[in-house]
Amino acid sequence: MLLNRANKVLGVMNVSDGGITGTIVDVKLILQAAILGNASGLIISHNHPSGILSASVQDDFITRQLKKACEVMDIALLDHVIVTPESYYSYADEGRL
Repeated sequence: MLLNRANKVLGVMNVSDGGITGTIVDVKLILQAAILGNASGLIISHNHPSGILSASVQDDFITRQLKKACEVMDIALLDHVIVTPESYYSYADEGRL
């Protein structure tokens, strides 16, 4: 989700459609969309169809990489949300951003 300074949604972008066990996420494509959309903030999300709410090592890695890249471009990474059929996990809520 691309957001302006007032956290109003400017647009939503599908970054990747994954398979059963994973997907490829390119930080450059996310930042490209944010820059072209004049976004001041980002919220990223993905699903865990397994129902497991804990963040994986790969989830942590992409969050760190995207946060670093956003800092360089003065774009706020506001949250990374993992959605399951029953609930969700928020990096922001857990104090992990």
